Formats: sequence, C-alpha cells, structure tokens
Amino acid sequence: MSHEGAVSAWLRATAIRFDEVDPDDVPDAQLEPLLAFIGDSRVVALGESMHRSHEFLAWRARLLRFLVERAGFSALVLESGFVEGLSVDGWVRTGEGSLREVLNEGVTYHFGKCQEALDLVVWMRERALAGEPVRFYGMDVPDSAASALPAVQEVVRFLDRADPPYADHLRATLLPAFDHLPADRSGLARAATAIQSYLALPGDRRHAITAAINGMTERLRARATDYAAAGADPEHVAIAIRASELARSTDAFLAAMSEGPTRTWSPANIRDVAMADTVEWILHREERVLLFAANGHVRRTPYLAPPFVSDPLATVGTHLAARLGDDLRVIGTTFGGGEAWLHRPSPTDPPGHSTPFVEQLAAPRGDTLDGVLAAGGSGTFFVDLTGAPEPITAAAGTHNGPEVELADIGAAFDGILHVESLSPWHTWIDERGHWS
Repeated sequence: MSHEGAVSAWLRATAIRFDEVDPDDVPDAQLEPLLAFIGDSRVVALGESMHRSHEFLAWRARLLRFLVERAGFSALVLESGFVEGLSVDGWVRTGEGSLREVLNEGVTYHFGKCQEALDLVVWMRERALAGEPVRFYGMDVPDSAASALPAVQEVVRFLDRADPPYADHLRATLLPAFDHLPADRSGLARAATAIQSYLALPGDRRHAITAAINGMTERLRARATDYAAAGADPEHVAIAIRASELARSTDAFLAAMSEGPTRTWSPANIRDVAMADTVEWILHREERVLLFAANGHVRRTPYLAPPFVSDPLATVGTHLAARLGDDLRVIGTTFGGGEAWLHRPSPTDPPGHSTPFVEQLAAPRGDTLDGVLAAGGSGTFFVDLTGAPEPITAAAGTHNGPEVELADIGAAFDGILHVESLSPWHTWIDERGHWS
C-alpha cells in the first residue's frame, strides 16, 4: 500500500470527522469521542498553526463550550498578557465597561480585536450570570512582550492600598524608567518600536531597570504574609506577586535580546517558561483548563524552525509536560490551504504601524503533517496520534503559514485537529491598520 493509501485507511478507521463547516454547528455527539482522548487531564492545550484565522478561533470557542458543559472545565487560558487579562475576567464577572474597549486593552498582540473574541467572552458572561462562571486568564508576559510596564503598573495599584510609601517610591523611581517607550500605542507593529526603544537604552539604564524590578519582586514576596495580616485580600497579594514575577521575566526576555550580538552561549526561551509558570499558578485555582496558543508554544518538544530559530528552544508544552505528566493533553492543528490575514509595514506607515492584507496560502508542503493529512483525507477532522502510521510520524513538521516548524510529530502532539481551509478572522482592524 502506498503512503497516501496507508494514511487514508488509517484516517477512515480512526478520525473523528466533522460534517459541518462551522464549528458552532458541530453537535456534542460528534465531539463525545474526545472525552476518552482527554481522560482526566487537567490541561487540554489546543494549538493554532496560524494566528488570526477564523477557523481556529471558532474551534477554540466550540471546544471550550463542550469541555465546560461536558467535562467540568472552568477556565480559558490564552497566549495573552496575564496582567491585561485581569480586566477581561473582570468584565466576565461584572459586565462593567465597554466590552470592545476591554478586549482592545485586555488581550495582547491585538488578538482581542475581533468578533470571535467578543462572542466568546459574551458566552462566558452569560455563564457567569447563570451562576456557572468560566474564568478568563492570560498566561503571557505583558505588553505584547515589549515591556514590563503594565505589570509594574499593576503592582503599584496594589501597593497603593497595601503599602503606600513603597508605591510612592516605585512611582518616583521605577515608573519613570519607562519613559523611553513610544507614546503611540495604536499601531499593529508597536511592539517592535517599543523593543527598539529598550535596546537603544544605555547599558546602565537597562541594568537599573533590572535591579529595580528584582528588588520590587523580592520585596513583595518577602512581605506577602505582612500584607495579608494587615487585611489585604490574599488573592490580590498573589496576583501582585505574579505580576511582579512576570515583570521580571519580561525584563529578562528583553535583556537577553541586548546580549544577542555578543552571546556565546545557547539561547533560552524565557517567555515560554514564564507562561508555563503562570499556567501552574492558575492550576492552584482551577481544576481543569483549556489552554489556547500557537502550535509552537503548546507542543511537547523544543521549538525549531530554521533559519529563524536554529537552536531548539523549550516551549510552554515542554515545561508543562515535565510538570504535569498525564495531566496534559496537546492538540496541534494543521490546515490544507485557504487565506491568511497578515500585515507588514508599508513605506508610508509611521513607525509602529503596519498595513493589513489577505494572502492566498499555497498548498502545504507534501512532506509536512499538513500535506500528509490533506492528501490522505478531506474535510475537517480530529485524529488521535496513537498508533499513527509511518507517513504521519515521519512528517517533517507542521506549517505556520508558508514556514515549516520542524517536529517529531508523535512526540510533539497527542492529537491533531486538521482544518480543510482557513479564512481570515472577523476583525475590526481596517485596511489602514486602525482599530475601528
């Protein structure tokens, strides 16, 4: 039997096929086999092989609803800033404020600027009103990984209540150190200009920021019981400490960039271990969660995508697999084609701004898992990789748009959701790159 025939036969025997194009229309009966795949795992990590694709966002919402209603899941965890996400969770619990504004500021990397995010969070609010809340968490470093400022600001807000003299000290010393950040925060590429502004700082200024953030973090950790004894809500104390730790991780992430030109040692993925630490923090509060992030973050094996990433980097999934064992199930995604929503700076764009466009995706490379699955089956389907035939396990990796992320497929993922065709997310970002 040919490789393609072997894959087709295996898919016919094992794949869970979804007849409906729209995930909202997929009935629970078609999803029920996933319950055996998930078992008692506390974390189900769903990857997306391309950001800002409608189908992956729609499947995120459908799987969350199913897991909440049928498997006792109580929270969604996103590849988005932990600190910023507090405001989204606040809206879910209270309904206070403009939801679109909350999503704009509360979901980083511009991931909240779409109808898919709004519809999902409205469903979460409806659950809260019914007395069956589903919590919203970001797990990532703040400010789209461009600065520690939002995390420091969160700490200062807490200290204004718990330790006003120290809050005044940080307001006078640490907060002004972020005056290098560009004032314009509206552009799609603003993270790039913020990082550039940090890298342009003299070494002594960068080191002073590092020292101040380290001092702040250790002071909060040392005074945690003091704050609680004085009447601070223990959960507010815990959030402030986590925010401070993420400020420190962000600072280390950026400092590592400044070392890049002269570094003689292997790189370290500081951002992903920070996200894994946040997930572990969340699991002290939630029994079961759906985690949603890029394939390259959730995979169990180190990330490798030459020539962009030529040294293997540990991922969120790498760390969680070591810590959680059987309590983690990882579902990667693949696709057969479609259209991608992208953006790049044009000659007329001001610094930090970028122009969106839609691009037709080429057929996936035949030696990738996307290509193997697209050739072996049609439609959208889920498959457990247990017992997968050699053409599957020998695939070179998975696509992220036109690029290929190399992977040992069987080691990286427990299952795969294959989407036949992708389309752009339903965004509020107009053709000029402005939020409308």
